[in-house]
Amino acid sequence: MPSKRASTKKPDSHSVDLSATQSADDLKAATQNGSSTLDGGNEKGHTELHAADIKAIVLLVILYFLQGIPVGLAFGTMPFLLKARLSYSDIGIFSLATYPYSLKLLWSPIVDSCFVNSWRVPFLNINLSLGRRKSWIVPIQLIVGAMLYALSEHADALLLVEMPNVYLITALFFTLVLFAATQDIAVDGWALTLLSDENLSYASTAQTVGLNTGYFLSFTVFLAFNSVEFCNKYMRTIPLEYPILSLGAYLKLSALCFLFVTTWLLFFKKEDAERSGKADMDLRSVYDTMMRICKLKHVQTFIIIHLVAKIGFQANDAVTGLKLVEKGFGKEDLALTVLIDFPFQIILGYLAARWSKGDNALRPWLVGYVARLGFAITSMAIVAGFPSTTASDGSKVAIPLSYFLLIAVTTVTSSFASTVQFVGISAYHTQIADPLIGGTYMTLLNTVSNLGGTWPRPLVLKSVDLFTNSRCSVTLGDKMVEILPKLVNNSGECTSDLGKSACKAAGGHCIIERDGYFITSGICVVLGAIVMVGFILPKARQLQKLPAAAWRVSTDKRSA
Repeated sequence: MPSKRASTKKPDSHSVDLSATQSADDLKAATQNGSSTLDGGNEKGHTELHAADIKAIVLLVILYFLQGIPVGLAFGTMPFLLKARLSYSDIGIFSLATYPYSLKLLWSPIVDSCFVNSWRVPFLNINLSLGRRKSWIVPIQLIVGAMLYALSEHADALLLVEMPNVYLITALFFTLVLFAATQDIAVDGWALTLLSDENLSYASTAQTVGLNTGYFLSFTVFLAFNSVEFCNKYMRTIPLEYPILSLGAYLKLSALCFLFVTTWLLFFKKEDAERSGKADMDLRSVYDTMMRICKLKHVQTFIIIHLVAKIGFQANDAVTGLKLVEKGFGKEDLALTVLIDFPFQIILGYLAARWSKGDNALRPWLVGYVARLGFAITSMAIVAGFPSTTASDGSKVAIPLSYFLLIAVTTVTSSFASTVQFVGISAYHTQIADPLIGGTYMTLLNTVSNLGGTWPRPLVLKSVDLFTNSRCSVTLGDKMVEILPKLVNNSGECTSDLGKSACKAAGGHCIIERDGYFITSGICVVLGAIVMVGFILPKARQLQKLPAAAWRVSTDKRSA
């Protein structure tokens, strides 16, 4: 995200990011000089990437990529795999596995304050260099790698059963996401010292590229190679009955990736102790500072914005893809549409980062908000108008090419709007975060942002089932007779693949009299529009005009 905005003489008009070793006097001098270290310090507003910064960006991309692997599995792949056998309400239970990303604020001060500089290996008399960030990143990545390898050995036993144990699966992935979230805290903090001050804005670019790549690999790419239909249709000349890549094999490959990178990090990457510095405050002081940050009126306003900002398109994000598959859109076609989308997001994410600066730093995020509301409405229309994939003789037919292209274009543009929001808000967080407490400030902001997307999701998924009226019926002569729910399955639902198969096996067919997806998504869009016009838009305009100093609080270590 190269910065090309010229310096301004208006004091405190832009954010100033300083390393943890800089003092309040440095901050005051920087703001009075009117230069923003985020955007470079020369007269032309141009920043050059030094060799050390390039290496740092590559390292950050790799670390965020690893983080994206378990995140992509938990947020993307698993709901699709579970939907074949479980209801929307059950998937709502599994969505609890994503909560650590929304709760990591609770333990981020521990990660920011507690560390060791070295570790002596027992019995081998070897001293391994660690540091403020590697103390957490190295063991966590080893644990995640071990968990992924263990899961690879039991993947079939967990998923390929008639009724998967959703509580056990949720607990396992909750633990995985917990460790990934903790790694994120450490990497966010390391980014503030790995990069030079004038190129600190590249941290959000590295996060976008790395996290998106890991996420898409675990979600889109894996689902494509895990789909028998996709493999036979696009990658094989002779159809086979098994996919190119099973879940167990992918988990094993991911585990080896974690082991390789962590070994290199442990033995060949030395953390700069002077730049990373000691913890400027003890653990209690960090928590105290964090609480004082939360007491700032504009921070409280920003937190409320984050908590309500994703309600409008929550049903679209959580349900539309599953609903398309339910309607008959092949998983192989869905995988292809997102594969098409992936390169666009890497390129367009870079452009989005360039827009998120200056006096209107939140403008791209607001534009993305409106666009995502529009795409939520468009998605409902696409699902409602989905053409039948069953011919008159009962055989399956492909959807028209025009409709496939419509879904592909909608997927790309909708994902771009989401990327604009993600990159825009990440860049804004980097601008206003106080480096004195490293990853804790960034984690505070990112946590409430994530929480805005996780707290409504179980309610939304539950609402889809609640508002849906479906039944399994069989034709007897000229009459339609409803089959008792117990003859279908234990829950009586007739929306999942398992429920439909059970209904068919009982001699009936599923009839959806009222689809809760449209009611739920409609409610979300209306609420999102009201919140946008009445609260988010006016408050966001006020927040982006605040100087960097307004986001700081005094501590025992520096003057007010």
